[in-house]
Amino acid sequence: MYRARRLRSNPAIRNMVRETILSPNDFIYPMFIEEGEGIKKEIKSMPGIFRYSLDQIDKELEELIALGIQSIILFGIPINKDAIGSESWNDNAIVQQAIKYIKKSYPQLFVIADVCFCEYTDHGHCGVIVDKDVNNDETLANLEKQSISMAKAGADMIAPSGMMDGMVGTIRDALDINGFSQIPIMSYAVKYASAFYGPFRDAADSAPSFGDRRTYQMDPANRIEAIKEANIDVEEGADIIMVKPALAYLDIIRDLKEMHDLPIACYNVSGEYAMLKAAEQNGWIDGERVMMEELTSMKRAGADIILTYHAKEAAKLI
Repeated sequence: MYRARRLRSNPAIRNMVRETILSPNDFIYPMFIEEGEGIKKEIKSMPGIFRYSLDQIDKELEELIALGIQSIILFGIPINKDAIGSESWNDNAIVQQAIKYIKKSYPQLFVIADVCFCEYTDHGHCGVIVDKDVNNDETLANLEKQSISMAKAGADMIAPSGMMDGMVGTIRDALDINGFSQIPIMSYAVKYASAFYGPFRDAADSAPSFGDRRTYQMDPANRIEAIKEANIDVEEGADIIMVKPALAYLDIIRDLKEMHDLPIACYNVSGEYAMLKAAEQNGWIDGERVMMEELTSMKRAGADIILTYHAKEAAKLI
């Protein structure tokens, strides 16, 4: 008789036969860079996560390197916002300054630029508003400018997150024409209109001032549409495709992994992080074990890359 417990009898054999292994190399750590000086401000809805001014990020970056975390994605909180998010393609804006500083001071770090407009617009939506909705094609023109500015600053990868139709092809063409054909694109290919994003909007000052984002982000009920969205981005030249959020969409991660040979990323988003932290602080769960179980589930589902606010905590346990 086969006895499955033979391979569970002690830690050594469990480690030996473990199918899914997490590594710090799997993680991308999101960072929020705020324009100003002397800023290290904890985000109330995301305990342990901070907004930093550029003069306060060294200790954080040094800790990431010491833990073996090699990749970060940057989100900017500028002082000046307008209706089209023009600060996002200012070559001296806060994220561009951060990219230049990090690549000069910490060249071993792989720096990803999130490309979107919600942090930069005075209305909090992800593009140019026409008739109370985001105009797709006018927004694409601005995505070109933002992407080129980030590339000029030294970004190692561009990550468009606004769910505009044609965004990958537009950015790929712009990068290639302007001499940045070597820069890969990690597309937020499948981004749902999710309630799990709430704490991020606190972190990035990006809550929409009217309406919501359901005209451009996906309906959480849809699976076939996710496959279509990912296929389009692959055809347009994406190098990595992402699913966001992660935990409620593990089935989508698995679908894409089975269909594509590109690396698959997922974003373990702010609401997922905040729920775990709240339960942990109340003593309702073993936070470390639940965290590792969740991250393992993402990789087991097929994610090669995990964007997560837990990256430092998890790296200490691996």
